[in-house]
Amino acid sequence: MEFLSKFTLPGIGFILTLAFGFWVSHVGRPYNGVLFNVHKLIALGTVVLAAMQIYQWLKTAETQTLLIVLIVLAGVSVVALFASGALLSIGNVNYQVVKLIHNIAPILLVLAMGITLYLMSGKRI
Repeated sequence: MEFLSKFTLPGIGFILTLAFGFWVSHVGRPYNGVLFNVHKLIALGTVVLAAMQIYQWLKTAETQTLLIVLIVLAGVSVVALFASGALLSIGNVNYQVVKLIHNIAPILLVLAMGITLYLMSGKRI
């Protein structure tokens, strides 16, 4: 349980990022600058905190191939979220495709990180 407590702040950050993201999308276009920037900054801080925690754990633990694959999938999901969010804010793109990517990436991120945390906490699937 001590291990999982280290991911409480990134978890709260993820929930806040989702909440501000829904708020930004419901306010409509053009996006409210303050809400949009708060959403981006919380997301960035959450990614940094989670990456630091995972890095600290990987330095001391025995890694498994599945863990590495899941961490890479989570990283790709984060990059997809940042890129699609930037493209959505620009507005000169195929909105439906980019919005679909921006909606699917958090689901992949939650699945990848959930399984990763489960495995890192010492349990077996």
